[in-house]
Amino acid sequence: MTRINQYDKRTGTTYVYESESYWDKEKQQPRSKRRLIGKLDEQTGEVIPTDGRGKKRVEKKNAPSGNTALCEDLKREIKEKDFLIHQLTAENKTLVKEQGALLKEIKGILLKYEEGNRA
Repeated sequence: MTRINQYDKRTGTTYVYESESYWDKEKQQPRSKRRLIGKLDEQTGEVIPTDGRGKKRVEKKNAPSGNTALCEDLKREIKEKDFLIHQLTAENKTLVKEQGALLKEIKGILLKYEEGNRA
């Protein structure tokens, strides 16, 4: 296996490939397979690994404990807010019923008052 540097004029980037030569029996001629290793850093001369599609390799990391704690705090706060919303909704229903009863009582009083004034 050998390493091949290939310069891309459009982007100005040099890509580094691993090349393996083999004999193609059907075509009776040598062939090669290439695999992208990474990009060549012009300043340091080091190869920057890629995932094979021209992008930098990014190692997946677990979320830091600070973020996990923050998530747990937010979940707890959401549960508390949901409970408060449930309580307020129940209280609102009770108040609406009481308001309806008071309105009926006021209408009854007004009707009696109007009847008393007519007589």
